Amino acid sequence: MIKELEVKKNKVSTKLNGFSFEEVGDEHFFTGLETPMKKQAFKLSDEEKKEKIEGLFSQIMDVMGLDLTDDSLQGTPKRVAKMYIDEIFSGLNPANKPKIALFDNKYQYNQMLVEKNITFYSNCEHHFVPIIGKAHVAYISSGKVIGLSKLNRIVQYYAKRPQVQERLTNQIAAELKAALHTEDIAVIIDAKHLCVASRGIKDDTSSTVTSYFGGKFNTSEKIAELQNTLKY
Repeated sequence: MIKELEVKKNKVSTKLNGFSFEEVGDEHFFTGLETPMKKQAFKLSDEEKKEKIEGLFSQIMDVMGLDLTDDSLQGTPKRVAKMYIDEIFSGLNPANKPKIALFDNKYQYNQMLVEKNITFYSNCEHHFVPIIGKAHVAYISSGKVIGLSKLNRIVQYYAKRPQVQERLTNQIAAELKAALHTEDIAVIIDAKHLCVASRGIKDDTSSTVTSYFGGKFNTSEKIAELQNTLKY
């Protein structure tokens, strides 16, 4: 929670839980399950957003001293705008949320189903640099099943927005619980953060692991069974 606003030497320093944003930096603070969005986030169309981003990114490049008349650079602002809206941040728009169809569990399969090694690319909301990782999701049917590709699509939808890994883990779990009408959900994410690997501490060997275990998965036996499955 933002506690105070200090102005020192003509520099505004916003405080979060007593720490400046510069101090918070690489830490994984997040405000809640929902991605922080303005109330009028979708007042502009995607085309209008791309047009504005193109102009603003041109200004950033100009401030950095880049020559926007160069053949290699002149199309960059438009490419970045298109990439932001249509690709790497497309998960911000609810219109892009995957449609989920459930089917009766006619196979009477009542053990855990695991979809592992779902590769995803997200972006750190603190520095807007990539998070690259793999998600493993599992559920036990409550009478309904979901198409396997939909598990991947749910992961990709929530990954394609500015994120912190803890929120991403919980958002995927919450969506699966709602879609499958069951608490028996598990989500494990193992990811490399380029805000750690390419800047700051510059540690290229570490990765971050987060997990959610709900319902029947929230027992030492089921966790061990799931972890054993992920070894193969």
